[in-house]
Amino acid sequence: MTADNLLALPDAALRAYLEDQVPGFRGPLTSTKFKGGQSNPTYLIEAASGKYVLRRKPPGELLASAHAVDREFRVLTALHGSAVPVAEPLHLCRHEAVIGSMFYLMEYVDGRIFWDPSLPQADVEDRGAYFEAIIATLAALHTVDVHAVGLDDYGKHGQYFERQIARWSEQYRASETRVIAEMETLMEQLPARCPADDGMLSLVHGDYRIDNLMFHPLQARVIAVVDWELSTLGHPLADLGYFCMALRLPRNPALPGLGGLDRKALGIPEESEILRRYSEITGRALPADWPFVLAFSFFRLAAIAQGVAKRAQQGNASSDQAVQAGQMTALLAQMGLKILG
Repeated sequence: MTADNLLALPDAALRAYLEDQVPGFRGPLTSTKFKGGQSNPTYLIEAASGKYVLRRKPPGELLASAHAVDREFRVLTALHGSAVPVAEPLHLCRHEAVIGSMFYLMEYVDGRIFWDPSLPQADVEDRGAYFEAIIATLAALHTVDVHAVGLDDYGKHGQYFERQIARWSEQYRASETRVIAEMETLMEQLPARCPADDGMLSLVHGDYRIDNLMFHPLQARVIAVVDWELSTLGHPLADLGYFCMALRLPRNPALPGLGGLDRKALGIPEESEILRRYSEITGRALPADWPFVLAFSFFRLAAIAQGVAKRAQQGNASSDQAVQAGQMTALLAQMGLKILG
């Protein structure tokens, strides 16, 4: 059975379930898998009652604690109506028998997604405004009162970087397909470079990239942050470092970056401008060891890419780009080690 067949939804059974469980839902329906969502397959649901989006756990053997669509549903519920724009969550189905895995349904948001951070669809003079919106949205996320929105127990408090390095080292080992020397070195050196815990705690997205942001159809304004699978409580600068990786990533079809491009000519701010603006909005100082934050981000993404590679090998990866993303593991590890110094 091909990956596409494995990921196809049973439309008739899904229709019957949603009509019974979601107020106002009315079929018939058709489901179409989106291009993105390499981890949790995502579908456009077109029904007589309107358009919706469905996110599911992928079928098959999965890493422990991965693909937590129930956590995604919880954070969307907490944030809907806040300063952080998200799609309205409508229903969580924990019963695997309906489509073969847990899933949730949310509203369809009509907007634009940019897969390329160089923003080729935007005019040069407008690109700065898009990056300003990206930074402002990230700052809004990091200033959410997690206690007030009921997310105080959404993750552990303190020692975020140490815990994340340990967790992703375990995840990497669980999905390892070959020895990558740079990953071995990063797993050895990163724990020793961890800064002392400074008490900063916020909701973090965990995968804050431009293609996980939906923009207004006509304006440089974020109208929905998507793909919350890796969200947790943690150190806010981890999201900032993760976003800034795009400034260094080379041009490639799987994870297109801005490395090697003339960002000034493109109207895209330099990293120093991004950091300064984030600091101005949040009032938070940037870390003394910014290279550690960046190296940690590359290490973490390399571990994620390795998980994608493993799922592609097993035949249950959810995107045609999964193999390409998995092949980037070594490159990401090399870049992280170079930045760490």
